[in-house]
Amino acid sequence: LNEAFAVLANWREAGRTELNMSINVSMLQLFRSRLAEQLQSLLAQYQMPPDRIELELTESMVMANPEHAATVLNALKALGLSLAIDDFGTGYSSLAYLKRLPVSELKIDKSFVMGMTNDNSDAKIVRSTIDLAHNLGLTVVAEGVEDATILATLGSLGCDEAQGYHMSKPVP
Repeated sequence: LNEAFAVLANWREAGRTELNMSINVSMLQLFRSRLAEQLQSLLAQYQMPPDRIELELTESMVMANPEHAATVLNALKALGLSLAIDDFGTGYSSLAYLKRLPVSELKIDKSFVMGMTNDNSDAKIVRSTIDLAHNLGLTVVAEGVEDATILATLGSLGCDEAQGYHMSKPVP
């Protein structure tokens, strides 16, 4: 967390104020730490606008203890941070919990996205997930976009954002 905030602060000092930082949160951070207090301290220390930080939590991690996760996520949302459910579709989430969590983004797992142009079932899952997320007022990010065909198909389905090797390999 400290490193991510430091990098984002450096970007801002260099004039790159339009850039946001997405940070993967571990299960340990979510369930055994004072995550909200730590992030509140970092926001103050770096004088960082909270809307520049997005925390990503895996679906299975949230569903491991949805009541506790909801409490922590509500505290994080109260700080003004954006929250995303990562690897959606690989866990066992309940739609009842999904609608109650204060998340703003759903990230479709790459296992569905990468196969969607060759597997009709994957394509239906991706399309349905995009529709579901939009109906809940969420932004949709597709993970694992490896070629222009997948990107174009996602665009035709109304997917909001994409990430994958087609756009860029992971960078430090």
